[in-house]
Amino acid sequence: MTSTYRAVLLTKKGGPEALELRELPLEPPGPGQVRIRVRATGVGFTDIIMRRGYYPYAPRFPFTPGYEVVGDVEALGPGVTGLRPGQRVAALTVHGGYAEYLTRNAEEFIPVPDGLDDAEVTALILNYVTAYQMIHRFAGLQPGQRALVTGAGGGVGTALLQLLRVAGAEVFGVDSAPKAEAVRAQGATFIDYRKGPFDKAVRALVPEGVDVAFDGIGGANISLCTSAVRRGGQVVSYGFTSAVGRDEGSDNLGTFSGMLALFVGARLRGRRPAFYGITQIYRKDPGPFREDLPRVFQLLAERKVQPLIAHRLPLLSGRAGQELLERGGVRGKIVLLREVPEAA
Repeated sequence: MTSTYRAVLLTKKGGPEALELRELPLEPPGPGQVRIRVRATGVGFTDIIMRRGYYPYAPRFPFTPGYEVVGDVEALGPGVTGLRPGQRVAALTVHGGYAEYLTRNAEEFIPVPDGLDDAEVTALILNYVTAYQMIHRFAGLQPGQRALVTGAGGGVGTALLQLLRVAGAEVFGVDSAPKAEAVRAQGATFIDYRKGPFDKAVRALVPEGVDVAFDGIGGANISLCTSAVRRGGQVVSYGFTSAVGRDEGSDNLGTFSGMLALFVGARLRGRRPAFYGITQIYRKDPGPFREDLPRVFQLLAERKVQPLIAHRLPLLSGRAGQELLERGGVRGKIVLLREVPEAA
């Protein structure tokens, strides 16, 4: 048995050069813990926000990024029951995925059904559970209602479009022209934000306004979403991926001011505001996540959802994955895999 393993460490706040490949000692799992051999992990905007020093749930440097993980149970610590060696499992790790091995408490791992693709499963863990919980646990959306999704061609945006379609909603997706075809392919009405304020475009199609808006961009989008939603409707905000574009010397004021605008502005205008953060919810109570991930596994097995995988890269290529994401234009999820198909 090997006594060391390789992992990508984020050594300091900075650019992609702050990610370094290191060899680390492989320790046995402690009481109640499970060690997995990582099969796949995702690369997302949150990884970049962590690297730039903006994410509140990031551990101290140095640490290994990787927000979601799929792997095989490799070793059980004392007292662990309910899992077995060789079993494929998934976890919302927040960090730790860019590595050959990962050790966490046993209750963090959820069994993965047979027959599902590792990359697609990886996309479900963060993006699709986020979308599922916003639709069903926050908005309580009903069949026949209308929903607006900004950043509709992105990872969570695409998940929202697919899951809203499954839920029986009429959907309007806001993005740029290059993503129009992808948005329409999910059954949504496409709106090009570059052609003018999208709230006016929504109102031209639905004069009374939509029932709920899901916004992961923040900034000026919050006011536009509020205007596009009917009185008594809801604005659900999450993520604020616009934070990725901030200058290195800036701080979190943009995000906090955006949240303030959401909660104060929406209420003053007769809309119900909500801010969703999967990590905050998971840390408070992991129960909903443990219930909802198997639900989206089932939707994947039935092919009612189909995650778009933009790139399949080798497992320890976290730096390359982040560089691709920062360049822009990525359509779908970037996934790091222990075994990359030759066609990829």
